[in-house]
Amino acid sequence: MKKVVTFGEIMLRLGAPDYLRLNQCHSFDISFAGAEANVAVSLANYGIQTMYVTRLPLNPIADKCIAELLSYRVDVSHVIRGGKRIGILYLETGSNMRSSRVFYDREDSSLVTIDESDICWEEVFKDADWFHWTGITPALSENAAKVCLKAIQVANKMKITVSCDINYRGNLWKYGKTAYEVMPELVAGSDIILGNEEDCEKVFGIKPANFDVEHTEGSIDQVAFLSVCSQMMDKFPRCKKMVVTLRGAINANHNTWGGVLYDGTQLYKSRRYDITDIVDRVGGGDSFMGALIYGLLSFEGNDQKTLDFAVAASCLKHTIKGDYNLVSTGEVLSLMDGNGSGRVKR
Repeated sequence: MKKVVTFGEIMLRLGAPDYLRLNQCHSFDISFAGAEANVAVSLANYGIQTMYVTRLPLNPIADKCIAELLSYRVDVSHVIRGGKRIGILYLETGSNMRSSRVFYDREDSSLVTIDESDICWEEVFKDADWFHWTGITPALSENAAKVCLKAIQVANKMKITVSCDINYRGNLWKYGKTAYEVMPELVAGSDIILGNEEDCEKVFGIKPANFDVEHTEGSIDQVAFLSVCSQMMDKFPRCKKMVVTLRGAINANHNTWGGVLYDGTQLYKSRRYDITDIVDRVGGGDSFMGALIYGLLSFEGNDQKTLDFAVAASCLKHTIKGDYNLVSTGEVLSLMDGNGSGRVKR
């Protein structure tokens, strides 16, 4: 069985219930959130052997987090215990014209203060086939960036496939270096690169002509992103597949969703899903990434099916509260086959 390792920070997610604003709340919906943990849970749901690596403090909240990951069959044997605190994410879910908002409280969290000597990557990767990281980790601190780079370098040396989600978060780059300064060296070691419709522009200055992410009116020209994919592959020669998720925002509750995959020769295009009455879009890109990795491992040689699986899986994530995409391969394949009526299954 193939084994995937992911590395990054997981946080306590405190969500305002029932579309309340944060300043209206007297209680929160409590769960956990983290891009790389989200990918690990998705893959475990699809039956892939998955290990998640992070650093967490010694306290009951972190204990609960680890227990929850174990309940989803994620291997946490290389989670390091130490540091002051778990980071916190506050979520205010938007509605119609009011956007959702995320606020971070993760300064001096356990992963932010990680040290290069904390993890022996040769030991972590000894039976792994795949390593996944995101651009959130190197944004947290210089130490986190160094640990992430070391992981990529060891994975490259051990001939382990490396995937990255650019996952640009402008509010996180606060330690004196920019994403443009740090990210190229890390991305250069990646075999599979994922970005959303604006990541490549925000980090590398690469974007399609005449595209405005704030005014899509729900429609995005997929072919326009061929130039983005080809420029990214030219910039990062190791990259074998460049993938872009495409979200058309009509309002906070109504988005269109699709994606493209470029293998250096052919641009594969997905169908476009019309997602109304969104339950929770946070973690949508991570659910795409988890399903993409599953497809690349399971549908080898069929990039169209891989892309279609990733888009369908992440479409379903928009119907599920919390960061994790708790769907089965059967549910994803059913949606791919056109069964999206929502009829009761008996």
